[in-house]
Amino acid sequence: MKGGLKEWMADIAANCDAALSPDLSLREAVSLAAAKAAGPDISQAHDYALATGGKRIRPCLVHAAAVAVDPAARAATPPATALELIHTYSLIHDDLPAMDDDDLRRGKPTLHKAFDEATAILVGDGLQARAFELITDAPELSAEQKVRMIKVLAEAAGFDGMVGGQYVDIQSTGKALGLDELKAMHAMKTGALIRASVALGGIAAGATEAQLAALDTFADHIGLAFQVVDDILDVEGTTQSLGKTGGKDAEADKATYVKLLGLDGARAEAERLLDAALVALDGFGGSADMLRELARYIVSRES
Repeated sequence: MKGGLKEWMADIAANCDAALSPDLSLREAVSLAAAKAAGPDISQAHDYALATGGKRIRPCLVHAAAVAVDPAARAATPPATALELIHTYSLIHDDLPAMDDDDLRRGKPTLHKAFDEATAILVGDGLQARAFELITDAPELSAEQKVRMIKVLAEAAGFDGMVGGQYVDIQSTGKALGLDELKAMHAMKTGALIRASVALGGIAAGATEAQLAALDTFADHIGLAFQVVDDILDVEGTTQSLGKTGGKDAEADKATYVKLLGLDGARAEAERLLDAALVALDGFGGSADMLRELARYIVSRES
């Protein structure tokens, strides 16, 4: 890996940011609509939402999974970009007053604070739709790959995935959940998009069913580990280091791994999940080294 993991992640993030830049036709369309309505240009809110950056961990997982299957894989950018659009839309909606009600995201005012709630909802809706458009327009992908990717992404974002997990999270606020219930909720809310990231990379690289199954096992474990670490950081991190309001989970009486297991128990659970994730990659050899490094990074990150 030239330059190490952080440099590679920065390259993937830059590639993703370039792909996320709105094209001229989008700018022209929204500007025309704004002119007709004599109102602000929604592309400003669109750009604000996507310019907040972030580590782009999910696009990195897409690319790393593709390389694990085929080191020469070149078709991962469209699904990686689509995945980041879905993720960004989910953050915009999660921050709304009716959801997690947060004023800060990635060190900047959340979209509904920088603009307004209606704009935030519409931008989120538009990003979700654009994600599927990107996949269908990708010339590098076969029709079979596109259909399979659309199904994976739709399931991960829908009632059996992210939406369902967010609903359970809201309904469980203030209630005591057992470990199995907590895992089930986060396998939907956080884990579904992590699993989709890895699956999309595998599909882009032409993975076999056996390879996809191994990648899914890896992603299932590392997706839960991601959430465990998030819960730890919500307790130990600061608003400045996290780029979002720290301590929100405890304040809202959310069900978390720290609340259930304590800090030491949550750390042990994250390490256990990391070990299980790495074992799932044994059949890939050195081509999965980036995926292994990403898994370690996810568990050791401080923000």
